[in-house]
Amino acid sequence: MLAEIARFYKEGGTLIIINSFTWIFAIAIVIDRVIALLFRYNINANAFMAQVQKLVMANNIDRAIKLCNAAPAAALPKVVKAGLTRANKGSVEIQNAMEEATLEVMPEIQKRTGSLWTIANLATLIGLLGTIFALIGCFRAVALAPPDQKARILGEGIAEAMNNTAYGLTIAIFCMIFHLFLTNTTKKIIEEIDQYSVKLENLLLARNKGGMQGQPAPTPAAPAA
Repeated sequence: MLAEIARFYKEGGTLIIINSFTWIFAIAIVIDRVIALLFRYNINANAFMAQVQKLVMANNIDRAIKLCNAAPAAALPKVVKAGLTRANKGSVEIQNAMEEATLEVMPEIQKRTGSLWTIANLATLIGLLGTIFALIGCFRAVALAPPDQKARILGEGIAEAMNNTAYGLTIAIFCMIFHLFLTNTTKKIIEEIDQYSVKLENLLLARNKGGMQGQPAPTPAAPAA
């Protein structure tokens, strides 16, 4: 297996080695984004918001904020915490706080994923360039080679050309698959933030207006001097 891989790279020439750096870069991005989106920024949104809703309905905002602090890196708790810290304020302040928090976490969720599409195109073009160079060199060598060596030279040139094409397409397919996966994961996190931000805002407004059954409206804070 290792011998076949070594022969593949040897037959591919210089550009296939250069193209390897695009794959290394793509793998690094994929590892970083998978860890970030699946473990760092992600959370079980339904279970988390169910607990927040119970605490808010019990008028226990402090414990709801502590629940958000238990997952400080996750995107949704950051946005929810921003709204909870303005729990006794008006609709505009609650909404603005959560929108500001959303704008802060959004770049962290979305960064570097789009680069995979660029790497896919770059790897394809480098593979195509390697193919063209290999064919040009092959035909030049065949034109000058003795008749008994033309078949061997032609075979080596075509092998180099096809290896470059196959390698570039392999990298591109790898990047496109993970781009699709990471984009869908990012979209899911953003949709959860949008959905539960609205739900939390409505929940806090109902609490402030005394709209929750058995829960008195909070005492308004004294105006600042």
